[in-house]
Amino acid sequence: MTKRKSIITREELKRVVMEDEDFLKTLMQMALQEVLEAEMDETIGAGKGERTESRRGYRSGHYSRSLITRVGKLELKVPQDRQGRFSTEIFDRYERSEKAFVTVLAEMYIQGVSTRKVKAVTEELCGHAFSASTVSALNARLDEELARFAKRKLEVEYPYLILDARYERVRIDGVIQSQAVLVAIGINWEGRREVLGVELAGRESQSSWKEFLEGLRQRGLRGVELTITDDHRGLKKAVREVLPESAWQRCYVHFLRNAMDYLPRKADDDCLMELRWLYDRRGLEEARRDLAAWLAKWSERYPKLCNWVEENIEETFTYYRWPLAHHKHLKSTNMLERINEELKRRSHVVRIFPHPESCLRLMRALAVEIHEGWIEQHRYLNMELLREHKKIKLVNRAA
Repeated sequence: MTKRKSIITREELKRVVMEDEDFLKTLMQMALQEVLEAEMDETIGAGKGERTESRRGYRSGHYSRSLITRVGKLELKVPQDRQGRFSTEIFDRYERSEKAFVTVLAEMYIQGVSTRKVKAVTEELCGHAFSASTVSALNARLDEELARFAKRKLEVEYPYLILDARYERVRIDGVIQSQAVLVAIGINWEGRREVLGVELAGRESQSSWKEFLEGLRQRGLRGVELTITDDHRGLKKAVREVLPESAWQRCYVHFLRNAMDYLPRKADDDCLMELRWLYDRRGLEEARRDLAAWLAKWSERYPKLCNWVEENIEETFTYYRWPLAHHKHLKSTNMLERINEELKRRSHVVRIFPHPESCLRLMRALAVEIHEGWIEQHRYLNMELLREHKKIKLVNRAA
């Protein structure tokens, strides 16, 4: 099959950008239409009007389909083939998080807890107003799909586990309350990241984290060798109780933020900068040696900070027992940064969720979208390094 010629010419792109005030929406529509046509070429093994020996079917026109996106409602023409074999994942995958986002806004309007601006936003996004029945039907389909993701079996081992939480404002019984969104990310032996779970809790406590982790256990979570979290007391206790076989790494970023509480406002910037450098060493012995030098340099000037660091810093050095190439990924919870940034970006628009269900729906929909993106990417870590690392440790123990 010859390479298909793009249906979007340079002249068309220039015209759209220069003349169309709503050019982002137009460009999005043109790009997605291009993708649909390319997928059809691949399905039937030939371009439009092309004669090839590898052809597996013939086109049979198009049907119209709308797609709700952040830039508005797009009208696309979906190609069809005579055998009915053509299918595309564009609508299912792209609409999932968009539907969750839009229905949150729609529910706010329907329940009377929003402003006229919310109504305008939903109509602008979707091209029409939402009724209660429309929202209910959308949510029923979306919740079924998200429930399958949330309850899926975890079939493989995850040697690395990262846990964190963020807070969202939710209206409960007419009162605005903070709700904790608990998130778990795992890295499997193929070196790929996965979103293992997203749940909502009244608060970030030992009992809520324990219930969350036990739920992951019941779904098949096993083989965890290192768990990375912040220093939340309830979370630490829950990890030790539910995952006793796992080592624990205290996030060094949170540790450095906590260190500022033990410094005066006009403290020397070099003090914390040099403390930060301890996390870029090649091994534990080197880090401990430089720590001793750091304590000797600053203990007289900042005794309160140095005493606190000396008592707690070992919890942030756990990652030094793992392969060097993995250190930068294991010393903090920054692996969750992309998820938290995306959640924050969307929740900032919503501001206050109309009820817990809408909050969890949007959080999970975004998590699924990120999870599927990770699955399609190249592996995140080279886990052969961990296998070799473990073999060396076993040999050393035997010797």
